[in-house]
Amino acid sequence: MATDTRPTILIQLDSDSQSSVFDGVVAVDAGINFLFRHSGVRPEAVRDLVYGAIFTRGAEDLRRTALFIGGSDVAAGEALLDEVRRTFFGPMRVSVMMDSNGSNTTAAAAVLAAGKHLTLDETTALVLAATGPVGRRVVELLAREGAAVRAASRRRDRAAEVCEAVAAKVPGSRLTSCAPGTPAEIDAALEGVQLVVAAGAAGIPLLAAESRRGSPSLRVAIDLNAVAPAGIEGIAATDRAVEHDGQTCYGAIGVGGLKMKIHKAALRRLFDSNDQVFDAPEILAIGRAL
Repeated sequence: MATDTRPTILIQLDSDSQSSVFDGVVAVDAGINFLFRHSGVRPEAVRDLVYGAIFTRGAEDLRRTALFIGGSDVAAGEALLDEVRRTFFGPMRVSVMMDSNGSNTTAAAAVLAAGKHLTLDETTALVLAATGPVGRRVVELLAREGAAVRAASRRRDRAAEVCEAVAAKVPGSRLTSCAPGTPAEIDAALEGVQLVVAAGAAGIPLLAAESRRGSPSLRVAIDLNAVAPAGIEGIAATDRAVEHDGQTCYGAIGVGGLKMKIHKAALRRLFDSNDQVFDAPEILAIGRAL
Protein backbone atom coordinates (compact mmCIF):
# COMPACT_ATOMS: atom_id res chain seq x y z
CA MET A 1 0.00 0.00 0.00
CA ALA A 2 1.33 3.46 -0.91
CA THR A 3 2.34 5.71 1.93
CA ASP A 4 -0.26 8.38 1.18
CA THR A 5 -3.11 5.89 1.44
CA ARG A 6 -2.37 5.14 5.09
CA PRO A 7 -4.93 6.79 7.40
CA THR A 8 -3.75 9.58 9.67
CA ILE A 9 -3.72 8.72 13.37
CA LEU A 10 -3.51 11.34 16.11
CA ILE A 11 -2.73 10.09 19.62
CA GLN A 12 -3.96 12.58 22.23
CA LEU A 13 -2.02 12.55 25.50
CA ASP A 14 -4.04 14.52 28.06
CA SER A 15 -2.74 15.25 31.56
CA ASP A 16 -6.29 15.72 32.93
CA SER A 17 -8.52 12.96 34.26
CA GLN A 18 -10.85 13.52 31.29
CA SER A 19 -9.53 14.07 27.78
CA SER A 20 -10.40 17.48 26.36
CA VAL A 21 -13.57 17.39 24.27
CA PHE A 22 -12.52 20.68 22.64
CA ASP A 23 -9.22 19.25 21.40
CA GLY A 24 -10.95 16.10 20.19
CA VAL A 25 -13.53 18.04 18.16
CA VAL A 26 -10.85 20.26 16.59
CA ALA A 27 -8.87 17.16 15.61
CA VAL A 28 -11.90 15.67 13.87
CA ASP A 29 -12.66 18.97 12.11
CA ALA A 30 -9.03 19.13 10.97
CA GLY A 31 -9.62 15.92 9.03
CA ILE A 32 -7.79 13.41 11.22
CA ASN A 33 -8.86 9.89 10.25
CA PHE A 34 -8.46 8.28 13.68
CA LEU A 35 -8.15 9.86 17.12
CA PHE A 36 -6.85 7.82 20.07
CA ARG A 37 -7.41 9.62 23.38
CA HIS A 38 -5.54 8.90 26.61
CA SER A 39 -6.39 10.77 29.82
CA GLY A 40 -4.55 11.16 33.11
CA VAL A 41 -1.21 10.67 31.36
CA ARG A 42 1.87 11.08 33.52
CA PRO A 43 5.52 11.18 32.38
CA GLU A 44 6.12 7.60 33.54
CA ALA A 45 3.41 6.37 31.14
CA VAL A 46 4.76 8.20 28.10
CA ARG A 47 7.38 5.69 26.99
CA ASP A 48 4.98 2.82 26.36
CA LEU A 49 2.48 5.10 24.61
CA VAL A 50 5.20 6.46 22.33
CA TYR A 51 6.51 2.96 21.65
CA GLY A 52 3.02 2.02 20.53
CA ALA A 53 3.12 4.91 18.07
CA ILE A 54 6.59 4.30 16.60
CA PHE A 55 6.80 0.49 16.46
CA THR A 56 3.50 -0.25 14.71
CA ARG A 57 4.24 1.20 11.28
CA GLY A 58 7.20 1.01 8.97
CA ALA A 59 9.63 3.93 9.02
CA GLU A 60 8.27 5.26 5.74
CA ASP A 61 4.76 5.45 7.23
CA LEU A 62 5.58 7.09 10.57
CA ARG A 63 4.68 10.50 9.23
CA ARG A 64 1.04 9.34 9.17
CA THR A 65 1.04 9.01 12.98
CA ALA A 66 1.38 12.02 15.33
CA LEU A 67 1.05 12.98 18.99
CA PHE A 68 -0.93 15.83 20.54
CA ILE A 69 -0.27 16.89 24.13
CA GLY A 70 -3.15 18.62 25.90
CA GLY A 71 -4.77 19.18 29.27
CA SER A 72 -5.38 22.18 31.49
CA ASP A 73 -1.96 22.14 33.21
CA VAL A 74 0.73 23.66 31.00
CA ALA A 75 3.57 22.59 33.30
CA ALA A 76 2.29 19.00 33.11
CA GLY A 77 2.13 19.28 29.32
CA GLU A 78 5.70 20.52 29.19
CA ALA A 79 6.80 17.54 31.29
CA LEU A 80 5.01 15.17 28.90
CA LEU A 81 6.66 16.83 25.90
CA ASP A 82 10.09 16.49 27.51
CA GLU A 83 9.48 12.78 28.10
CA VAL A 84 8.23 12.28 24.54
CA ARG A 85 11.43 13.81 23.20
CA ARG A 86 13.55 11.62 25.45
CA THR A 87 11.76 8.50 24.21
CA PHE A 88 12.42 9.13 20.51
CA PHE A 89 15.65 7.74 19.08
CA GLY A 90 17.22 7.91 15.64
CA PRO A 91 14.55 7.82 12.92
CA MET A 92 12.07 6.23 15.32
CA ARG A 93 9.90 9.21 16.06
CA VAL A 94 6.63 10.86 15.09
CA SER A 95 5.69 14.52 15.00
CA VAL A 96 4.27 16.04 18.18
CA MET A 97 2.31 19.19 19.07
CA MET A 98 1.96 20.64 22.57
CA ASP A 99 -1.03 22.92 23.22
CA SER A 100 -2.04 22.37 26.84
CA ASN A 101 -4.92 24.67 27.80
CA GLY A 102 -4.78 26.12 24.29
CA SER A 103 -1.81 28.13 25.49
CA ASN A 104 0.33 28.03 22.35
CA THR A 105 -2.38 28.56 19.75
CA THR A 106 -4.10 31.33 21.74
CA ALA A 107 -0.83 33.15 22.44
CA ALA A 108 0.20 32.87 18.79
CA ALA A 109 -3.13 34.30 17.65
CA ALA A 110 -2.85 37.22 20.08
CA VAL A 111 0.68 38.09 18.97
CA LEU A 112 -0.23 37.87 15.30
CA ALA A 113 -3.28 40.09 15.88
CA ALA A 114 -1.08 42.68 17.59
CA GLY A 115 1.44 42.48 14.76
CA LYS A 116 -1.21 43.60 12.26
CA HIS A 117 -1.22 47.03 13.89
CA LEU A 118 2.21 47.42 15.49
CA THR A 119 5.85 46.90 14.57
CA LEU A 120 6.55 44.52 17.41
CA ASP A 121 10.29 45.05 17.68
CA GLU A 122 9.53 48.73 18.28
CA THR A 123 6.75 48.03 20.78
CA THR A 124 6.58 48.08 24.55
CA ALA A 125 3.96 45.60 25.76
CA LEU A 126 2.28 44.96 29.10
CA VAL A 127 1.07 41.39 29.67
CA LEU A 128 -1.43 41.11 32.51
CA ALA A 129 -1.65 37.74 34.29
CA ALA A 130 1.72 36.89 32.75
CA THR A 131 2.19 33.90 35.06
CA GLY A 132 -0.83 32.04 33.67
CA PRO A 133 -0.63 29.38 30.95
CA VAL A 134 -1.40 31.76 28.08
CA GLY A 135 0.33 34.78 29.58
CA ARG A 136 3.68 33.00 29.84
CA ARG A 137 3.49 32.11 26.15
CA VAL A 138 2.48 35.64 25.16
CA VAL A 139 5.51 37.01 27.02
CA GLU A 140 7.80 34.52 25.29
CA LEU A 141 6.44 35.10 21.78
CA LEU A 142 6.51 38.89 22.12
CA ALA A 143 10.10 38.65 23.37
CA ARG A 144 11.00 36.51 20.36
CA GLU A 145 9.47 39.20 18.13
CA GLY A 146 11.77 41.78 19.73
CA ALA A 147 9.23 43.64 21.86
CA ALA A 148 10.08 45.07 25.27
CA VAL A 149 7.75 43.20 27.61
CA ARG A 150 6.48 44.03 31.09
CA ALA A 151 5.24 40.86 32.75
CA ALA A 152 2.58 41.65 35.36
CA SER A 153 1.21 39.46 38.12
CA ARG A 154 -0.36 39.88 41.56
CA ARG A 155 2.99 38.67 42.94
CA ARG A 156 6.16 40.26 41.68
CA ASP A 157 8.27 37.22 42.51
CA ARG A 158 6.15 35.07 40.22
CA ALA A 159 6.34 37.66 37.45
CA ALA A 160 10.11 37.72 37.90
CA GLU A 161 10.21 33.92 37.54
CA VAL A 162 8.45 34.21 34.18
CA CYS A 163 10.98 36.80 33.04
CA GLU A 164 13.88 34.59 34.10
CA ALA A 165 12.43 31.56 32.31
CA VAL A 166 11.80 33.49 29.09
CA ALA A 167 15.23 35.17 29.23
CA ALA A 168 16.81 31.70 29.35
CA LYS A 169 14.95 30.76 26.15
CA VAL A 170 15.31 34.12 24.38
CA PRO A 171 18.78 35.60 24.97
CA GLY A 172 18.85 39.37 24.76
CA SER A 173 15.15 39.75 25.47
CA ARG A 174 13.97 42.96 27.11
CA LEU A 175 11.87 41.89 30.09
CA THR A 176 10.76 43.52 33.31
CA SER A 177 8.43 42.29 36.04
CA CYS A 178 5.77 44.25 37.90
CA ALA A 179 2.89 43.67 40.29
CA PRO A 180 0.43 46.54 39.78
CA GLY A 181 -2.32 46.27 42.39
CA THR A 182 -3.73 49.76 42.74
CA PRO A 183 -5.11 51.97 39.95
CA ALA A 184 -2.08 54.24 40.31
CA GLU A 185 0.28 51.27 39.94
CA ILE A 186 -1.61 50.05 36.89
CA ASP A 187 -1.38 53.50 35.32
CA ALA A 188 2.37 53.49 36.01
CA ALA A 189 2.73 50.05 34.39
CA LEU A 190 0.94 51.39 31.30
CA GLU A 191 3.27 54.34 30.92
CA GLY A 192 4.88 54.27 27.48
CA VAL A 193 3.08 51.02 26.54
CA GLN A 194 1.66 50.56 23.03
CA LEU A 195 0.21 47.07 23.56
CA VAL A 196 -1.61 45.49 26.48
CA VAL A 197 -2.67 41.84 26.56
CA ALA A 198 -4.88 40.51 29.35
CA ALA A 199 -4.39 36.75 29.73
CA GLY A 200 -6.10 36.13 33.06
CA ALA A 201 -8.53 33.48 34.22
CA ALA A 202 -12.15 33.61 33.10
CA GLY A 203 -14.23 36.36 34.66
CA ILE A 204 -11.35 38.18 36.40
CA PRO A 205 -11.18 41.96 35.68
CA LEU A 206 -7.60 43.12 35.20
CA LEU A 207 -7.75 46.56 33.61
CA ALA A 208 -10.39 49.24 34.20
CA ALA A 209 -11.74 51.26 31.29
CA GLU A 210 -10.57 54.47 32.95
CA SER A 211 -6.96 53.29 32.98
CA ARG A 212 -7.18 51.99 29.42
CA ARG A 213 -8.68 55.22 28.12
CA GLY A 214 -6.25 57.31 30.14
CA SER A 215 -3.12 55.78 28.58
CA PRO A 216 -1.93 58.20 25.86
CA SER A 217 0.55 55.73 24.35
CA LEU A 218 -1.73 52.67 24.19
CA ARG A 219 -2.65 51.68 20.63
CA VAL A 220 -3.76 48.03 20.84
CA ALA A 221 -5.61 46.20 23.64
CA ILE A 222 -6.28 42.44 23.55
CA ASP A 223 -8.45 40.68 26.12
CA LEU A 224 -8.22 36.88 26.02
CA ASN A 225 -10.99 36.32 28.59
CA ALA A 226 -14.30 35.30 27.00
CA VAL A 227 -16.35 35.19 30.22
CA ALA A 228 -17.95 38.25 31.80
CA PRO A 229 -16.77 40.39 33.44
CA ALA A 230 -14.17 41.29 30.85
CA GLY A 231 -10.49 41.19 31.63
CA ILE A 232 -10.18 44.64 30.03
CA GLU A 233 -13.24 46.71 30.78
CA GLY A 234 -15.00 48.08 27.72
CA ILE A 235 -13.85 45.37 25.29
CA ALA A 236 -16.50 42.93 24.07
CA ALA A 237 -15.56 39.29 23.62
CA THR A 238 -16.54 39.54 19.94
CA ASP A 239 -14.46 42.66 19.19
CA ARG A 240 -12.08 42.15 16.32
CA ALA A 241 -9.96 45.18 15.47
CA VAL A 242 -12.75 47.39 16.83
CA GLU A 243 -11.80 50.94 17.80
CA HIS A 244 -12.62 52.05 21.33
CA ASP A 245 -11.40 55.45 22.47
CA GLY A 246 -8.85 55.59 19.67
CA GLN A 247 -7.44 52.14 20.52
CA THR A 248 -7.69 49.00 18.38
CA CYS A 249 -9.29 46.30 20.50
CA TYR A 250 -9.71 42.54 20.34
CA GLY A 251 -11.79 40.27 22.53
CA ALA A 252 -11.32 36.55 23.09
CA ILE A 253 -13.76 35.51 20.37
CA GLY A 254 -12.29 38.12 18.03
CA VAL A 255 -8.91 36.42 18.45
CA GLY A 256 -10.48 32.97 18.62
CA GLY A 257 -11.17 32.66 14.91
CA LEU A 258 -7.46 32.93 14.12
CA LYS A 259 -6.63 30.63 17.04
CA MET A 260 -8.86 27.92 15.57
CA LYS A 261 -7.31 28.30 12.11
CA ILE A 262 -3.84 27.98 13.62
CA HIS A 263 -4.84 24.91 15.66
CA LYS A 264 -6.28 23.06 12.66
CA ALA A 265 -3.42 24.06 10.36
CA ALA A 266 -0.85 22.85 12.90
CA LEU A 267 -2.61 19.50 13.25
CA ARG A 268 -2.58 19.01 9.48
CA ARG A 269 1.08 20.01 9.26
CA LEU A 270 2.00 17.29 11.77
CA PHE A 271 1.60 14.75 8.98
CA ASP A 272 4.04 16.42 6.57
CA SER A 273 6.91 14.48 8.15
CA ASN A 274 7.67 12.42 11.24
CA ASP A 275 10.30 14.68 12.85
CA GLN A 276 8.47 17.88 13.78
CA VAL A 277 7.95 19.36 17.26
CA PHE A 278 5.37 22.14 17.53
CA ASP A 279 5.70 24.30 20.63
CA ALA A 280 5.00 28.04 20.90
CA PRO A 281 7.56 29.37 18.34
CA GLU A 282 6.71 26.74 15.72
CA ILE A 283 2.98 27.33 16.14
CA LEU A 284 3.47 31.07 15.76
CA ALA A 285 5.35 30.41 12.49
CA ILE A 286 2.48 28.24 11.23
CA GLY A 287 0.01 31.02 12.05
CA ARG A 288 2.12 33.61 10.27
CA ALA A 289 2.12 31.45 7.11
CA LEU A 290 -1.68 31.25 6.96
